[in-house]
Amino acid sequence: MSTPALPRLGNTLPPDPAWVAKHHEAALDPELPIVDPHHHLWHREDGQVYLLPDLLSDTNTGHNIVATVYIDCRSMYRKDGPQEMRPIGETEFANGVAAMSASGGYGAMRACAGIVSYADLRLGARAREVLEAHIAAGNGRFRGIRYATGWDPSEEIRRTHTNPPPGLMADRTWREGFAQLGRLGLSFDAWLYHPQLGELGDLANAFPDTAIVLDHVGGPLGYGPYAGRHGDVFAAWKKSMAELAKRPNVTVKLGGLGMPMGWFDFYRRPAPPTSHMLADAFKPWIGTCIELFGAGRCMFESNFPVDKITSGYGVLWNAFKRLTSGASATEKTALFSGTARRIYRLD
Repeated sequence: MSTPALPRLGNTLPPDPAWVAKHHEAALDPELPIVDPHHHLWHREDGQVYLLPDLLSDTNTGHNIVATVYIDCRSMYRKDGPQEMRPIGETEFANGVAAMSASGGYGAMRACAGIVSYADLRLGARAREVLEAHIAAGNGRFRGIRYATGWDPSEEIRRTHTNPPPGLMADRTWREGFAQLGRLGLSFDAWLYHPQLGELGDLANAFPDTAIVLDHVGGPLGYGPYAGRHGDVFAAWKKSMAELAKRPNVTVKLGGLGMPMGWFDFYRRPAPPTSHMLADAFKPWIGTCIELFGAGRCMFESNFPVDKITSGYGVLWNAFKRLTSGASATEKTALFSGTARRIYRLD
């Protein structure tokens, strides 16, 4: 297959390994330690499979990946039991993978060293019981939850998988659930769309002692009603990010730009991009985040296998390294491992 199938914008698509393999690069700065703070593992009913062997195939491409953080993707929920407790199965699954990796039998990297799962915060204060069950199932590796709140008034924009209503982050009961995170020393990963960044800022103000991680540079939308308005969207996104950066409890993941969100069409081309091409394309977004938040509050992420529709794993990390070629050693440490270690409390 010369060109991967085209996704509907806003959706994920299984990567085409043959297409990705058309371009390979030797790793730049191969000794630099990297903690990948955002990847998924799954075996889905539609036939999509990305498990530990697949992750190892990607991470063993020349870069020094020392640890990873598993992020919620609705994998391996329990089939039985109370509905609100079924997501505990995902933590059990990720912890099992982490135990396999910790045996040393799969190399030096420690996969799933941190685990971020899901709990329904609409349970209010009862969410604490779910979070405590996650902590027990994680065997010391559970770090927090992700709650996707992506919503837009346009019917052309796909809502995130929780099918949230508008304004969810301001809902009183939802915030009662959110309050349990800080009380248990847990973090919150936010996956939303750029028009909602102000709502996240209000949440960060209300819970200044809870670590909030903004995924995928804030989810800029470039399709549907935002198509053809990229300059205006970028300006609005940057303004919102500047306001959000005033909240010291918020950090940003630098990645997710390979998803089909209407900005880049690399996945439509006959051959995958080089790291130079990715760096040039991603520079305005990533450069702005680092400028606003500082290296100590930013971390590069792979978002694999979702972003694998756009490039290979090794090529992506080369692009990140090209983007930071002028950074100091201290800044590089923060961006590639230090911020992730601190936020997710990794050894």
